[in-house]
Amino acid sequence: MKFLVLAEKPSVAKEIARVLGATTKQKSWFEGPKYVVTWALGHLVELAEPEDYDPKYKTWKLEDLPIVPAKMNLKVIRETSHQYKAVAQLCKRSDIGELIIATDAGREGELVARWIMELVHWNKPFKRLWISSQTDKAIREGFEKLKPGRDYDRLYASAVCRAEADWLIGLNVTRALTSKYNAQLAAGRVQTPTLAMLMDRERDIAGFRPVPYWTVSADFGGFQALWRKDDKHDGRLYDKAEAEALAARLRGKAAVVDQVRTVERSEPQPLAYDLTELQRDANKKLGFSAKQTSSVLQRLYEQHKLVTYPRTDSRYLTSDMAPTFKSRLESVATGPYVALARALLRKPLAVTKRIVDDSKVSDHHAIIPTEQFVQLGALSPEERRLYDLIVRRFIALFYAPSVYDETSLVIRVGEDRFYAKGYVQKDAGWKEVYGGGQPLSGESDEDDDESDDDNEKSDGRAAHMKSQSLPAMKQGQPLVAKGCRIGDHQTKPPARHTEASLLSGMEKHNLGTPATRADIIEKLLQTDTIERQQNQLVPTGKGKQLIELVAEDLRSPDLTAEWEQELERIAKGKGDPKAFIADIRTRTASLVAEVKANEKEYKPHNLTHTKCPDCGQKMMETKGKRGKMLVCPNRECGFRRAAEPALSNKRCPQCHKRMEIHDGKAGKYAQCRSCNVIEKLEGQGPGGGGKANRRQQAQLAKQFSDNVSLGSSLGDALKAALERGEKD
Repeated sequence: MKFLVLAEKPSVAKEIARVLGATTKQKSWFEGPKYVVTWALGHLVELAEPEDYDPKYKTWKLEDLPIVPAKMNLKVIRETSHQYKAVAQLCKRSDIGELIIATDAGREGELVARWIMELVHWNKPFKRLWISSQTDKAIREGFEKLKPGRDYDRLYASAVCRAEADWLIGLNVTRALTSKYNAQLAAGRVQTPTLAMLMDRERDIAGFRPVPYWTVSADFGGFQALWRKDDKHDGRLYDKAEAEALAARLRGKAAVVDQVRTVERSEPQPLAYDLTELQRDANKKLGFSAKQTSSVLQRLYEQHKLVTYPRTDSRYLTSDMAPTFKSRLESVATGPYVALARALLRKPLAVTKRIVDDSKVSDHHAIIPTEQFVQLGALSPEERRLYDLIVRRFIALFYAPSVYDETSLVIRVGEDRFYAKGYVQKDAGWKEVYGGGQPLSGESDEDDDESDDDNEKSDGRAAHMKSQSLPAMKQGQPLVAKGCRIGDHQTKPPARHTEASLLSGMEKHNLGTPATRADIIEKLLQTDTIERQQNQLVPTGKGKQLIELVAEDLRSPDLTAEWEQELERIAKGKGDPKAFIADIRTRTASLVAEVKANEKEYKPHNLTHTKCPDCGQKMMETKGKRGKMLVCPNRECGFRRAAEPALSNKRCPQCHKRMEIHDGKAGKYAQCRSCNVIEKLEGQGPGGGGKANRRQQAQLAKQFSDNVSLGSSLGDALKAALERGEKD
């Protein structure tokens, strides 16, 4: 009997088949003496659509909602049905005795396999391959230690609950909004509270009113100090006259060091990466979007086999991995990492609870390099940059904490006090991995809300004073103030969200999972609900209205976080799937009822003055992959065209710019936008003119000369004709 191995992607199946010796390649699987390895193409099976339950649901009508089937059905995805049929046939082979699930080791990977098994009615034994990297060694060890398939029934139940919840809420609320307001308005269990977070920040910014304030600082020759009323005061004065009077009072007065305090401080190395932290760092340091980070990371994991499983929410490693740390360091000891890694390999590694903690690892450990030797030249520039983040973070785990002396000074000038703080680096420790120049707390594990409303961020001089070096001082030492300066400032509003700060907020409120957050952000972008403005995420006019039209419950991150926590409980065997879905069904009905009862209006924010040629309504301008489009807002009409005319290859005879292609009553014509020169186009192709272009001529010549058996006279005549046409 043979084992049937089901991977998630063809590329993964190919690698598993190679390691297992399944070398005979068929169209939809690999086969060997012991194993048959096939693959899904992502999901091959999905939840049935509303029209699969009743044809009347093909038309979206508010009165048909909510759609809550008594039992959720499955169906084969039409676009990949050929692969499903191949997998189903393999499952029915008499020589296949056991199935090994080798899809991604996570909730969604489990769903991919189990839905296929359910639809093909698999009733033979099955096991689970659960590995954290795609190296040959990991694959071999994984197949030696296969897990019982039933151990993951609870994970499957959680995945089904997630899928059905998203279907029930997302589909019903989206249909309700779209039908009621005759506009493409999408809402969902996770995307709506995420949009609400962005809108809350926009309201904070819109409602912010800057407040002027002043600071007084003194130059003591080599360092600066800030006036503060007392130890708890931040140095801000909200009366300019008071600041000026203070500066005048202090000029020319003798100063003396009142207090000197030096404390040795230690800054521990940053934790290893989970997916969300890596996405945050890549956005801040590399300018990558969350989706871009996920895609590049998947290639490093799957194609290059250089990093461990990407979609993890843990920042710790397990104790059974400790013996592999040195071999992992040896594998990355190349290029810029040679000296950093070899310094660690010469002595025993310092493995602490900050690195290894079994109690803080659930399904997968943190993202670290594998034991696969790396060829940096084989990586693309973006792969190389992301890999650099992961490698340096892993190496930094085994370096000592960064140690520095923090010196605080209090300088008395009459009855007033000036405060200064400085740092002296004693041992760079882990910061050596980053060139020794990392700012203090630059690798903080705290959520970065990117708000500029604190003193040190809004006052550049105060930030400078915090990082300055201070000369050796003694209590009672006299000083001379070389100058006194008044700083003019304003309080600043909170910054708009970047992908880094939004990911932090989603993580904080338990919105989505590390594997889904990037897709949620991309979905908001693709539906024109939010947009990127440089590195910031900003709600569009559509998004601002949409958030006012959905129910309050769906806007709140608290409800979604409650659902996510319950899904985790179900995965661990502590939650009740039936109770969860019953609650989702009840919520669905109430959310749809609220949309029906809402009396607010929706006005498209992107209407143009161009009228639809079919129904006469004003068209909307939207952004698509191929540029700006004009779309009719009437869903029953559906007319769309490019917002800007296509350019022909024909050049204007006056300015020599490419001319635009237009449709007229007499056919297509070319027009120069600058000179208004118009010329008729004889052909219908985008290049204009009736003759085939050179590329088309070359293709025809190749087709008839190489692939078609012609008599020599006919072939020669055709080639001669094509050559004459090219010369003309």
